[in-house]
Amino acid sequence: MATTDVNVKPLHDRILVARLAEEEKTAGGLFIPDNAKEKPQQATVVATGKGRVTDDGKVFPLEVKKGDKILFSKYSGTELKIGGKEYLMIREEDVLGIIN
Repeated sequence: MATTDVNVKPLHDRILVARLAEEEKTAGGLFIPDNAKEKPQQATVVATGKGRVTDDGKVFPLEVKKGDKILFSKYSGTELKIGGKEYLMIREEDVLGIIN
């Protein structure tokens, strides 16, 4: 799924991501049927909020930015459909790491 501009601006520490495509074959060369595939836990950041707001009103900017490829928790976020494409809205705390 290509990164595109969307008309959604995440609030605070939320991140809008597009999942990366799942592998069609196993390492041994076997094809995986669609109904047996798990949703990938890797995604590309499409949009980010400004950052986490503390109790005293300070804003801590997010470590991820638009275009980053990330690894996130398996059951995190809210699935959204925007302009016919599927996205996931997650919090920064659900991001496990940035893929180099």
